[in-house]
Amino acid sequence: MPIDVAPLPASFMLMSMVGYLGSVLLVFPISHSFGFAFALVFIMMFIASVISMTYAPEKESLILDSMRKHYKRK
Repeated sequence: MPIDVAPLPASFMLMSMVGYLGSVLLVFPISHSFGFAFALVFIMMFIASVISMTYAPEKESLILDSMRKHYKRK
């Protein structure tokens, strides 16, 4: 059974990295349980973005690129 993977934007990966650093550096010293929980969520976001980069179908990403070019012209 093939797996359907949605293409995620690059900002999703960027936010996962920034969120992880923020949760480890800012939240973890204040509250260990909240810092660990936030770090875990942002790690899962990062893994999802890597899976999306690896297994996302080319056709859908090309359609998204063409839509992006169309809306930039206005």
